[in-house]
Amino acid sequence: MVLYLLMENAARPIRTVSISSKKLHRMSSETVTHRGGCHCGHVRWEVIAPASVVAWNCNCSDCSVRGNTHFIVPSRKFKLIGESEQFITTYTFGTHTAKHTFCKVCGITSFYMPRSNPDGVAVTFSCVDPGTLTHVEIRHFDGKNWERSFDETSITSFSRTDGKG
Repeated sequence: MVLYLLMENAARPIRTVSISSKKLHRMSSETVTHRGGCHCGHVRWEVIAPASVVAWNCNCSDCSVRGNTHFIVPSRKFKLIGESEQFITTYTFGTHTAKHTFCKVCGITSFYMPRSNPDGVAVTFSCVDPGTLTHVEIRHFDGKNWERSFDETSITSFSRTDGKG
């Protein structure tokens, strides 16, 4: 399932649209610096990624309880700002490959290191500050059947590219 949205800001879609592949390619090649963070503001970051991103809606045990939809970037494109690191704690489970980070103060996971892309960072879509995302394509990742979904999707390519898969 693929859903295209034009964004007014990271949290509120304006409308669903049909976009020609030529226009979509042009939109997805523009990179910008997105900023965002947790609810209380103690964890802040910036990420260089396209204005148009592919976000993953996952139904694994962790993402489903958090309602997490995220886009993945190479770790070199992600940077914590200021004193953010002192406010981050990490949770792991299962294979301990994924590093689920969250703010020690407000508990929000604004980013984490995903099992599918341990060389990348998964940025929580709704934690991006308004104004820089122009388009998002939401793809489903079947985290309940993780290995099969991992084999059937292009998710691993997102930490090796500029987030365009």
